[in-house]
Amino acid sequence: MNTAFSPVTIGPVTLRNRFIRSGANEMMARRSLPTHALLEFHRQLAEGGIGMTTLAYVAVSRDGRTFASQGVLDDAAIPHYRAVTDAVHAAGALASAQITHGGSFVQHKELSTKRAMSSSGGIDKMGVLMGRWFQRAMTRADMDQVRDEFVAAARRAVIAGFDAVELHMGHGYLLNQYISPLSNKRRDEYGGTAEKRVRFPAEVLAAVKVAVGDRIAVLAKINLYDGAKGGATVEDGIVTARALEAAGVDMIVMSGGRNIESSYVMFSSPLPYDDLAAMQPGLLAKIQFKLLKMATPKTVKFSELYFIEAARRVRAAVKCKLGYLGGVLSLDAAERTLDEGFDAIVMARALVHDPALVNRFRADANHRSGCTACNRCVALMYGPAGTYCPVTNNPIDPILNKTPAGEELHYAA
Repeated sequence: MNTAFSPVTIGPVTLRNRFIRSGANEMMARRSLPTHALLEFHRQLAEGGIGMTTLAYVAVSRDGRTFASQGVLDDAAIPHYRAVTDAVHAAGALASAQITHGGSFVQHKELSTKRAMSSSGGIDKMGVLMGRWFQRAMTRADMDQVRDEFVAAARRAVIAGFDAVELHMGHGYLLNQYISPLSNKRRDEYGGTAEKRVRFPAEVLAAVKVAVGDRIAVLAKINLYDGAKGGATVEDGIVTARALEAAGVDMIVMSGGRNIESSYVMFSSPLPYDDLAAMQPGLLAKIQFKLLKMATPKTVKFSELYFIEAARRVRAAVKCKLGYLGGVLSLDAAERTLDEGFDAIVMARALVHDPALVNRFRADANHRSGCTACNRCVALMYGPAGTYCPVTNNPIDPILNKTPAGEELHYAA
């Protein structure tokens, strides 16, 4: 039996194998509730052999949403998420909820305050697209509120049947807005050095850990590095990992890059900015994508295991479990990362391309994913079906993306 297919224990839960579907936005929510499409998407992954699948990008509050329709893990959502976790469990896999707060990374106008909050004030890079030019620095009261929102969302995740929660601390969302010097300009005990910048995210994780006890696993997704001038480095990533280990994290999932400044680092390949511009209304959005395309280095080219060098350095610095993410397309690559001491293989695009990939690896050790790293699945998620692979052309029926899971399916928009 290959190591990749051996069980792994993460905190209080045990996965049937080492493969985890990464939290990558599906855009399968309506009225801030998970849809039948999201249920079907993750059911297919569970039937395809994954050990644990992660429902991406579930906000801890309505102000924590990046998108207006984004799922929110509030009391009303519990039975709808329970329908999804029941389907995943019935197919033999575990389910994790990636819980997040967008901070100032907000692409809608439904905030309860005039300005979005972040670690620091200044220009609101996303808000300018909606005429919201400035963001505000969080106060101690704001920090307490956000911490408590993460705790409440984690408690609801337990009731909704999740086996784990993953706190999103990467890619430019709120907790990363503390960790990254690109966002954090504070001069108090939560800004300055890497140790101070990670203090609030570590406090949030510790509070969540206390709240859920040994009922579910608590993971964190971090940036190994930002990959942008003036951003967090691998050395900063090591400091972050050590702080989260001390706070009691059960596993760290390692990624990289920031949505605005260095999105290509996340994927090790350029985003399809022309497609993204075509999917977005408004001249300002189209200008933004044009600028992002111009800022992407022409030398960026996909390579398998593209985060491995930085991930090795974190592996040498901490003892907690680590999930390797970044360009695994074959069983051989998965096994090589496990041989280096990583505990799980975390994948996203390859599983959008083929939800049954893990079963194919089990049946044929030489099978290789056909994912081309074109990243068009990122642009297509803005369409009516949510994300899917244009190569295999395997969208979930758009009708299923119109009604929350657990409700009787209807055909109204």
